[in-house]
Amino acid sequence: MSKSPLNVGLVGGGKGAFIVQPHQKAIHFDGTRRVVAAALFPDPKVALDEAASWPYPIKGYGSYDEMIAANGAASNGDHKLDYIVIVTPNHVHFDPAMKAIKAGIAVMCEKPLCLNLKEANDLVKAVRKYKVPFAVAHTYLGHWTSRFARYIVRAGLLGEVRWVDSYYLQGWLATKLEATGQMQATWRTNPKLAGGSGCGGDIGTHALMQLRYVTGLEVTEVSGQLETFVEGRPLDDHFTVYCHLNNGARALVRASQVSIGRKNDLGLEVVGTKGTLRWRQEEPESITINLANQPDRVYWRGAVSPGDGFLPKDVPADLMAEPTIPAGHPEAFHDAYARLHRSFEADVRKWKAGEPFNCDGSKYANIEDGWTGLAFIESAVKSSQKKGAWTKMPKVI
Repeated sequence: MSKSPLNVGLVGGGKGAFIVQPHQKAIHFDGTRRVVAAALFPDPKVALDEAASWPYPIKGYGSYDEMIAANGAASNGDHKLDYIVIVTPNHVHFDPAMKAIKAGIAVMCEKPLCLNLKEANDLVKAVRKYKVPFAVAHTYLGHWTSRFARYIVRAGLLGEVRWVDSYYLQGWLATKLEATGQMQATWRTNPKLAGGSGCGGDIGTHALMQLRYVTGLEVTEVSGQLETFVEGRPLDDHFTVYCHLNNGARALVRASQVSIGRKNDLGLEVVGTKGTLRWRQEEPESITINLANQPDRVYWRGAVSPGDGFLPKDVPADLMAEPTIPAGHPEAFHDAYARLHRSFEADVRKWKAGEPFNCDGSKYANIEDGWTGLAFIESAVKSSQKKGAWTKMPKVI
């Protein structure tokens, strides 16, 4: 018998917001999840107007407080929420997340987790206390090749990791776009709305997450240079952090939003004692393996053959079964989001059934990953303020 779709509520997303679009596509991707309610904008009238003109029928609320309160009073009807997705600017992540956790509603929150480490500490404690599923929407973990790369590195096929270069390069803020009133640029360059780092918080956290997810290594110490090339901009638009890793390896986590010609160039290079792995988000269907004195090996999603002389025969069956379309029919950005929601759905369903669930970070970023992103940003900011002085990462609470 088919399962009833999970009901999802949106916090934010009105007035032409960008990130809500891939989320809602991903939510509806499998037919097992659906958006049924939303608080789309801070102004209650605008929020209700936006809901009334949404592309499909949803229950609109004037605020997320109203939506969360109504959920507590609702029966198991059409609008009882199974989880919410927070797609607001950074300064409106903490409050709805905390209120949903306390109300017993699972949460998927856009990155970064919140504005600062104090807020992150409070959210981690709340998730642990109320035992609610919580995901941080680090999109690019949803690419199948990210998961395949994770398997290769963590299985030791490249040997011991020596060096990692993880980067995210954009060019869209090479001019003072925020001065034109462009919505995405305006809040991302405002420290009250974005937090202590502009470029680092926005996309440097993606580069860090890719490094940690694939390698399983943690940053222990940083030397940061946060720079602002566009005159009059109060936050960094260029972010460079040299890192010590917990296995003794070194890494560079770098991001730029002033690199003209770059679009969404997230990439990862992992150098081990036996070989190197290279992956790029703009070409997410393949990864390249370089081994000494051998031709390059390029592995394509949907066309991987275990036991080929590099890969062992026992590549995990669940990993091999994930691709749902043949190689050459590209998966991309929306598929990555859908894989995150699909994985989160599995944990939400276990939680609702009273079964053990484990938001362990293997399928999507969890609350501790969100905390680590904020700890990294704050450490990089402190280091940069001290002209790149080596600064230790705080310990996980």
